[in-house]
Amino acid sequence: MSISVILAGLVTGLLLGVFGSGGSIVTTPALLYLLQVEPKSAIAMSMGIVAITATITAIQHWWRGNVNLKVTAIFGLFGVAGTYAGALLGVVTPVVVQLGLFALVMYAAAWKMLEPALSAHKSVGAAAAEGCIGDDCEELHYKEIALHGIGVGVLTGFVGVGGGFLIVPALVLLSGLSMKRAVGTSLSIVSVKSFAGFAGYAGAVAVDYRTMAIFTAIAIVGSFAGGMIGHRLPAAHLKKAFGVFLVLVASYILIKSVLFA
Repeated sequence: MSISVILAGLVTGLLLGVFGSGGSIVTTPALLYLLQVEPKSAIAMSMGIVAITATITAIQHWWRGNVNLKVTAIFGLFGVAGTYAGALLGVVTPVVVQLGLFALVMYAAAWKMLEPALSAHKSVGAAAAEGCIGDDCEELHYKEIALHGIGVGVLTGFVGVGGGFLIVPALVLLSGLSMKRAVGTSLSIVSVKSFAGFAGYAGAVAVDYRTMAIFTAIAIVGSFAGGMIGHRLPAAHLKKAFGVFLVLVASYILIKSVLFA
């Protein structure tokens, strides 16, 4: 394998380890353009690579107490239903409209992640006065999490991509999880969804399991490094870094798939 493919595998793991998302945006183009894999096979292999890497990375986060399994189950279950509905809508919608909307949603999520939230500072102050700071102060509303799962699922199915790009902001901004726990929980959700997607493709398209295994092994190495980086970063810095990451990805999608479509 070339140096560029090794770097792509490492970046895939790093993104998943630090942000709980971003694997497929590196993996799929690498398989397509660096290894000359057929498009449908590249999509299937990307799902398999991300599924295995996300699972191992999620286990790392779970050991550190950063995975909420109940949220994973609720968000994932309702997300599947939403994804199916979104896919039906996406079939009859022009691609430019789909990806343009997706980029705008990501910009909105990035703005909220980067916004200096005075109310959040007040909440922290109040929590400190009560002796409650950190993940133990999370107030989760599972009915809202189910609705958010449906909403993110619809958008994911509508545009055909998304995953953690949308799951992490939804868990932080809407569902009430801390940033670090949102990253870990997102990985567990992405893992389940990616395994389901790979299972759907595996019997219908050609899969080069040797190439997939090598790429996955490299990505796993990157994920360990990413997991350690994400664990050591302060939650506020991690949230801002994810916001910047969203801006970069949204801009890439907008420029490549909408403006120059």
